[in-house]
Amino acid sequence: MYNGKRNRLGLCCIFRDEDITFKSRQATYIERLDKENRLEQISVTVLHNASSLVRAIDYCAMNGIGCFRVNSRMLPLKTHPKLHYALTDLPDYALIMDLFETSRGFARKHNIRLTFHPDQFTLLSSPREQVTEKSIEELIYHAEVAELIGADVITLHGGGAYGDKAGALGRVMENIDRLPYAVRSRLALENDDRVYSPMDLFPVCEKMGIPLVYDVHHHRCLKDELSIDDVTGLARKTWDREPLFHLSSPKYGWSGNDIRSHHDYINPDDMPESWKDLEVTIEIEAKAKELAVSQLQQELARLARVA
Repeated sequence: MYNGKRNRLGLCCIFRDEDITFKSRQATYIERLDKENRLEQISVTVLHNASSLVRAIDYCAMNGIGCFRVNSRMLPLKTHPKLHYALTDLPDYALIMDLFETSRGFARKHNIRLTFHPDQFTLLSSPREQVTEKSIEELIYHAEVAELIGADVITLHGGGAYGDKAGALGRVMENIDRLPYAVRSRLALENDDRVYSPMDLFPVCEKMGIPLVYDVHHHRCLKDELSIDDVTGLARKTWDREPLFHLSSPKYGWSGNDIRSHHDYINPDDMPESWKDLEVTIEIEAKAKELAVSQLQQELARLARVA
């Protein structure tokens, strides 16, 4: 099975066919319950998710997948303004903590890297303080779980430009300075396909000591003056540990009207040749999830044999 000469492929968040699931809770339902039943329902869900994480890491270890991006809703409603809770409030706290420790140990034993990628509503560039405060709260939550399971990266997009890209990036830097060490030591910025190219983010990364997660699909959609190999080299230098990259293929091909949407699978031609010999983690952002990772492993192994 192809694992790359030095790199590892990563699976993102969920499974398509494998019977491993991560559950959430609807706030509107939980709000109707009294506190005891509310915590009981949340506890059951968190226990399920913690158990699923162990199974996900086991699947990765058994299938030559070197990284798993953990679902952001591991602790559903944890940062809800009315329903927030502490882990110690949950009836299954001891079991949950045991499973998180099992995940951490199993990932370490099998060299499975764990990461997070909060959703697009988590921003450090917003001009609205309320949005920023909520985003920092979300990042602190992610860092709490990351600490428990041993995840080393929390990837974040630059966010919006709000008509003033320089001003927005200034706010990103100011808000990075507000983050506690548990967040900042894991935070990485990712170039996107509409607003911030690698060239936009490199000065921020350099000044703040924050690594760049290089998304080559996004770079192909939002080009700048740098080549793929240029960005690959520069991005690697921003990391004090194994670099993390993202790979995906356009749903309708590069000649289609929509080159931003992700395909179910990865066209192996979309992996830069220079990546194949690098000691990097490559998260596979494809809708077929574990099937896409498996197919890419097989395709790259085939190509390596005929090279």
